[in-house]
Amino acid sequence: MTILAFTAAQAASSTASKAWPFEEARRLIKRLERLPGGTDKTVLFETGYGPSGLPHIGTFGEVARTTMVRRAFELLTEGKRKTRLICFSDDMDGLRKVPTNVPNQAMLQAHLEQPLTRVPDPFGKFESFAHHNNAMLRDFLDRFSFEYEFFSATECYTSGMFDATLLKMLAVYDKVMDIILPTLGPERQATYSPFLPVCQRTGRVLQVPMVARDVKAGTITYVDPETNEKIETPVTGGRVKCQWKADWAMRWTALGVDYEMAGKDLIDSVTLSSKVCKALGGTPPEGFNYELFLDQNGEKISKSRGNGLTIEEWLTYASPESLSLFMFQKPKSAKKLYFDVIPRAVDEYLQFLSAYPSQEPKQQLDNPVWHIHSGAPPQPELPITFGLLLNLVSVSHASNKDVLWGFLRRYAPGATPENNPILDRLSGYAIRYYEDFIKPTKKFRAPDDVETAALQSLDATLAALPSDAHGDKIQNALLDVGRAIPRYQDPTKVSPSGGPGVKLDWFQAIYEILLGQERGPRLGTFIALYGIPETRALIAKALSGSLATA
Repeated sequence: MTILAFTAAQAASSTASKAWPFEEARRLIKRLERLPGGTDKTVLFETGYGPSGLPHIGTFGEVARTTMVRRAFELLTEGKRKTRLICFSDDMDGLRKVPTNVPNQAMLQAHLEQPLTRVPDPFGKFESFAHHNNAMLRDFLDRFSFEYEFFSATECYTSGMFDATLLKMLAVYDKVMDIILPTLGPERQATYSPFLPVCQRTGRVLQVPMVARDVKAGTITYVDPETNEKIETPVTGGRVKCQWKADWAMRWTALGVDYEMAGKDLIDSVTLSSKVCKALGGTPPEGFNYELFLDQNGEKISKSRGNGLTIEEWLTYASPESLSLFMFQKPKSAKKLYFDVIPRAVDEYLQFLSAYPSQEPKQQLDNPVWHIHSGAPPQPELPITFGLLLNLVSVSHASNKDVLWGFLRRYAPGATPENNPILDRLSGYAIRYYEDFIKPTKKFRAPDDVETAALQSLDATLAALPSDAHGDKIQNALLDVGRAIPRYQDPTKVSPSGGPGVKLDWFQAIYEILLGQERGPRLGTFIALYGIPETRALIAKALSGSLATA
């Protein structure tokens, strides 16, 4: 959504914000000030997508991050500058290899080198493979309510939108070759051309050298690799497609792109495309190079291999906002993207959201939720973390949200799914995440003699507390039990809550014996949520050995 309103304090603070989207937006403003007519033009942001494989989470990240820069720019310019975001699909590119994560591999193999909009859909749902992948791309962008315009390379080439710039490319052909050829090996130099003819006989996108050019006629001539016939074809009207580095530069020039970011692996490509853009008479866009996502093995995520998390997988177990936070944080640092990062991302989002209302304007602009929600974050709800919900699911054996809401309403009597939609969605995510990732790995252990005495002491301590005791009071009681046990005394260490003098092993023992895992939530808050009587019953099961043998 576009920022429609902002406070004077936020507008004033935006010039000093150190959040990376504001730093990027300020660089964009300086570019526009240097550009002839730049202070009056509609500012164009672009993201690119190659539909040779299914959209993956990195594609989302680029659109999300670009949108964050766009919104920061709008605040810095107080909403006085028109902006557009184009999501460009390079769907006229030839299919170079068959992705391993799609069906009908043999059929796709038979259509190699065909433009992606002419390759049949292996899923049998759309008129082409590109149309299928473009639909998936648009679907998930719409689910996140991004404000964008979708551009298809096939439509841009065939409609004539790029014709004028393609003719410029033909006119400066030698300059483009001088830029690109030194970066290629001898074998590739012999066949390279910025133009890829679309063979009218076979429909394939050909990588062949040019044997003649006619700038006045707007044509190129190449030799058909199968018939050895010389073919003259116009560079306009969709009869050719540019090699992708030249294509990128041509697109920047034709559309007047002002901002586009790219992965770190494309730094050299950005440099080359910028030079070609200048040769075409254009001005390269502003932008930065973000680090790539890695899977759990530290390998680069690839859409053709399908490794790493998909958008659908993240959204099965966590909110869109948590995914946006993951994209916001440290975009220039490589990050592993796999299922284990989800709970932390959810809880960090909740922490940032909880802090937002009481922050000063500058702090709000530095807070990720301002950027995630385009300047209008929702009100925070109950201080219940995803980690707490996961453990509540574990001990309550909840298979639906109604069970969890029974505990939540006892903790906060006025809470309802309707009044607390964030918490309601989190409850559903927690049940699914627990079933798929935590339950299979749970391993309870029996307490030893010291731990048995400690749990008996804890049970007696909890029995002496009122049933509605606050989490802080319960946490202090836990600390008191631990301090009385010699095994857990270690003045050099502190507990997870920060209480001095209690060795971490006391809390870890509770997690392992009562919850069947090495780590867990802040226990005082968890017990307040789960209930003191219920926790005592859990302790009784552990002491009887029924948990360890479950």
